[in-house]
Amino acid sequence: MARTIAAQALVPRFRRAARASDDHVVIPEPPVALPPGRLLHVPGRGEFFVRDTGPAEGGSDAGTVLLLHGWMFAADLNWFTTYDDLHAAGHRVIAMDLRGHGRGLRTPEPFRLQDCADDAAAVLEALDAGPAIVVGYSLGGAVTQLVARHHPGIVTGIVLCATANDWSERRLRLLWSGMSGLRLLLGLSPEGIWRRVMVLMGEEGGRGTDWQAAELGRGSSVSIAEAGRELGRFDSRPWNGSLTVPSAVVVTRDDTTVPPRKQHALAKSLGAPTFEAPGTHGAVTMLPETFNPVLLKALATVAAAAERRAPTAA
Repeated sequence: MARTIAAQALVPRFRRAARASDDHVVIPEPPVALPPGRLLHVPGRGEFFVRDTGPAEGGSDAGTVLLLHGWMFAADLNWFTTYDDLHAAGHRVIAMDLRGHGRGLRTPEPFRLQDCADDAAAVLEALDAGPAIVVGYSLGGAVTQLVARHHPGIVTGIVLCATANDWSERRLRLLWSGMSGLRLLLGLSPEGIWRRVMVLMGEEGGRGTDWQAAELGRGSSVSIAEAGRELGRFDSRPWNGSLTVPSAVVVTRDDTTVPPRKQHALAKSLGAPTFEAPGTHGAVTMLPETFNPVLLKALATVAAAAERRAPTAA
């Protein structure tokens, strides 16, 4: 009850911010050129928004990478600073919006991480792009572990970034318990509220902030709230040690959302090497000049391990 009252008290403030920010209607453009995007129809599952760079130029082929984004974000917001560097390194880069996020699938069914994992495997199959290395960031890391568990045939290896094998920290539990308030606020004026949130987080406004707020506003408030609760219930500790695909963990060294000790615990449970990247939970977009080289090293390590395990031709 107290949380509901607190959320209602915030409503006038966010309404005023939304009205103020909506005085001038603009069509925000992304700060960088993005890979081609399209809706992909997957029979029996629905339509999914995907980015696909296609094969690398010049004949270089470092393998296909599927990128899975974090909670509340969509693929572009999570990975817009990463697409080019991975493609330049020879990867075919595919990214998709998870259910309820960005342009992701809308469905009356409750949000479930397992459904997201099944969607990811189905998208790779529909694109005839597997097997691939699956890279998951934050919530995407939980989905990636489920892909590796239930669809190992479509996975060459996994790279888990800024994520954990459980999300039961006390302050995270408090966050999950406030999902009803988040759903209420996001239902008012999503883009205006997100723009205000970006300013409160230190963004200076302008083209980049407008685009980020617009992209965040695409998500379903119901699905995002349910995704938060679902992530709070996720715990792969009983089974992730049995995953058979090569893996690596990129640790965001200064992370206060997913503490580095939990990221290292994930790596230990997988028997996976760790690669440390400077920065907090948003290092992927805030420090791409240091994050991307670390991610590429992790990808190369997983690809080499997969190649060593592949059966040799007779």
